[in-house]
Amino acid sequence: MQSDPSETGGLFVGRRPGTAPTRYAHLPQRGGGARQRIDRRMAELLVAAMVLLSLCCWGPIPLGCLWLGAQVDYLAGSVSLGILVAFVALFVLLFGALRLLRAIDNMWILVRRAAGYDQRSGTLGRIFAITAAICGGAFMIWFVLIHGPGAEFSGNGGGL
Repeated sequence: MQSDPSETGGLFVGRRPGTAPTRYAHLPQRGGGARQRIDRRMAELLVAAMVLLSLCCWGPIPLGCLWLGAQVDYLAGSVSLGILVAFVALFVLLFGALRLLRAIDNMWILVRRAAGYDQRSGTLGRIFAITAAICGGAFMIWFVLIHGPGAEFSGNGGGL
């Protein structure tokens, strides 16, 4: 009886349709040297694309949505509409970026297998975690050292 959550799609009573783990019949065949170099370079390009898109999730996409919300607020004269547009745009763009990241990660797995590696899982989780740590650290350095938390947190109560 299989009751391991990783074998049952997270449920102990049975597998949900379409959640079976991917099983490969045999190890991939290695191509020639030129083919392996091309596939290796393609895999590197896909990782670079994932890193860039993941970094966009932590900076340019949220800032762009804030800018868009500010423009709607200015043109329509409604703060609520500006906030709504910013949140909807953020939701659509972030989830679209995550979907694109997942598709690129699947392509990366296929390219790695074509290069002759026994690649069974992607690298998206590691890339996203590393970019989150880098961007979070950069924000903390900017906030604490460059910008500063402000006079109200400096201990003198914001007075002169």
